[in-house]
This record gives sequence, C-alpha cells and structure tokens, in this order.
Amino acid sequence: QVQLVESGGGLVQPGGSLRLSCAASGSISRIFRMGWYRQAPGKQRELVAMLTSGGSENYVDSVKGRFTISRDNAENTVVLQANSPKPEDTAVYYCNVGLDSMEGHYLEVWGQGTLVTVSS
Repeated sequence: QVQLVESGGGLVQPGGSLRLSCAASGSISRIFRMGWYRQAPGKQRELVAMLTSGGSENYVDSVKGRFTISRDNAENTVVLQANSPKPEDTAVYYCNVGLDSMEGHYLEVWGQGTLVTVSS
C-alpha cells in the first residue's frame, strides 16, 4: 500500500508565492513520475506539472515561467513552487504518482487534495 501526504495549500495573495509538497511512502519499488493536477470549481481536472524519473518536466501553458516542479528522490517527495500566482490558479491541487510497488504492480496513486485560493 502506498500513501501520499500533501501539504502547503491555503490562501495566498496574487503575486505572492506558495509551496506545495507531497511525500510518498509505503510499498514503493520505483517511482516513474510525480506531479500535480488541479481542479477548479466547474472545470475538469488538468495537469499542472509533471516530473519523470528521467528528468523530463511538463507544465500546462498557463503556469510556465511561474511554477516550478522539483523532486527529492531520497525522500520520495515532490514540490511545486508557485510564484506570482493568479486568481485563476485557485483550485484543489492533487498530487499524482506513478510507481511500481514492492509486490510488482504498477500503481497510479492520488493524494487527497489541497485547496489553494489566490485572492487579495
């Protein structure tokens, strides 16, 4: 079994900064990718940023140049640094991890979600 623990959501002013963290633990053999999705009210869930084990980074166009994803391999943690957030970044942010378990199964695991509200 694998667990994801997210932290760092909350209220942030436009132009400020916010740091989201997600730690994976449990029966993990290998992590292939770690990233963040978000879902705003009335909208579909969308990929915000993803980091693969090979080092590839993908960002949704709307956050390029403002958000940065990084990973601490030793701690199985992924961090999303959100600079200059905008009101349209308001959403529930979900951590997403693709991995192989110790039992040899490929798993896609989701965090519980953390609310980010960008408002003055």
